[in-house]
Amino acid sequence: MIRDVCIFRIIVMGVALSTTAARPVEFQVMDSQELLTTARGAAPGTTIILEPGEYSGGLYLHNVAGTKEHLILIKGADPNDPPVFRGGGQALHLADCSYLALKNLRLEGFPLNGINVDDGGSYETPAHHVFLEDITILKTGPEGNHDALKMSGVDQFAVRRCHFEGWGGSGIDMVGCHDGVIEDCTFVGREGFSQSNGVQLKGGTANVLVHGCRFQNAGHRSINLGGSTGLQFFRPGVGNYEATGITVAGNWFTGSSAAVAWVTADGGHVHHNTILLPETWILRILQETHDPQFRPSHGGIFEHNLIVYDSRVQVFVNVGPRTVPETFAFRHNVWLDVDGCRRPTLPIAERDGIYLCDVGAEAYEPSQDR
Repeated sequence: MIRDVCIFRIIVMGVALSTTAARPVEFQVMDSQELLTTARGAAPGTTIILEPGEYSGGLYLHNVAGTKEHLILIKGADPNDPPVFRGGGQALHLADCSYLALKNLRLEGFPLNGINVDDGGSYETPAHHVFLEDITILKTGPEGNHDALKMSGVDQFAVRRCHFEGWGGSGIDMVGCHDGVIEDCTFVGREGFSQSNGVQLKGGTANVLVHGCRFQNAGHRSINLGGSTGLQFFRPGVGNYEATGITVAGNWFTGSSAAVAWVTADGGHVHHNTILLPETWILRILQETHDPQFRPSHGGIFEHNLIVYDSRVQVFVNVGPRTVPETFAFRHNVWLDVDGCRRPTLPIAERDGIYLCDVGAEAYEPSQDR
């Protein structure tokens, strides 16, 4: 699966880099009304350049569509002085858009969501090829189900080099999203914001790579691999999982109650991450629906990770009812207890783990469990 997603990432990057190269048409705008008018009439290949300054939120764009060869690009003119969106319930709502890219924007202080990208309620025709790069979203919420970036029914997408700080629900909340990449992003919790999780992948989300991101006190669960979604919101329809084919690789986690939670999840590959000093657990395996059509959370793989923990962690993996933790695999991880020599207690024996006491201590013998 990770090979397929990585191939997709290369394809997506190729599309993004080819933006408007063949038919460049540029418009400069200085306020939200100009942006709205220009974007609604944009043809494939259009670049809309936002001059520095303050822009009002509450903008709704429907069916803004480029093509594979000619994206529509909306970007700030100066990466060092990006346009700032303030005011309104949410900054931007992109409905049923395709081959559209946003770049070099800053959004602050929206009570509902920062950016909302969705399929306009047409579950069989998702939004697709939507790219967000170098975007900062600050102070969303501050409490409740209010997300910095909300994505519902979006396929073949990429979120790169974005910074999320302070939100109510999720830094990025995905419902029924497929074939996407989130990479080189930063998620930072902020005092006074409820911050349930950093990234949530639920409602039938499949084949998404979360790679090279930093999570700093990014909610109770930095990554919620799955979730608890109302049946009417699954896209394109209800299967037997909340999330499948998810890869979490090469990320850095600091703090939070737990780094990763599998929740009504089908598989999920978590590897080559660094997890530093979580507050309560390292991981969680949960089933947050009683509906019998969903399979128990199962089949996750946790390998080649570095975990540093202290005495606050008394239960290493929180296992909830109606799950099958014996189907998970733990292998080749390095565990360091900075407060003593406690070896992690896992729901199933680890293969070839390395267990350390304090910085510079001798390693225990690697586990020989197979």
